[in-house]
Amino acid sequence: MPNKVVETPYPLIDADPHASRVIRYFRPSDYAMIAGGTAAFPAALYFWEMADRSNIRLRSGLKLGGFLGFVGGFLLAYQQSSFRFWGWRENKREQEKDLAELSQRAREGKPLYGESDQPMWVQAAAYRNSAFSQLKFSAFPFFNLVNHPFHGTDPAKYGVKPEEGSESSTST
Repeated sequence: MPNKVVETPYPLIDADPHASRVIRYFRPSDYAMIAGGTAAFPAALYFWEMADRSNIRLRSGLKLGGFLGFVGGFLLAYQQSSFRFWGWRENKREQEKDLAELSQRAREGKPLYGESDQPMWVQAAAYRNSAFSQLKFSAFPFFNLVNHPFHGTDPAKYGVKPEEGSESSTST
């Protein structure tokens, strides 16, 4: 069965990046998005409280609002970072960082995407469950927390020889 190829305006870096890579590759604009969400939610509650003439005070609601704003801002920043991995947004900085990081791993003889003690069927199931899960954050936040070899890229671009890359081959 042929693999589906998704055409994107920018090069694909990783079809299913590990959560730690997505967070490590955050840009300053992603951190600003988290800060903005953290501040905007309780600010909206505060101004709503000022406009409400019933004199019901939401002080504990402001703390909860700050937490929910942080979570919402983080999920939005995570999604934007994932879009850059998928090639849906401009990703020149991420391409350079990815090439340097994974080429170094290849030179050291390490697996490109980390080692996993999980059986291959668990890794494959983890990939199927987490691929494009960032598009469904509003229903169910789900992150890739399993190292697996299914990333949709050619390991040869990092200097992995085809015979070495057979276990790290990418099938999506």
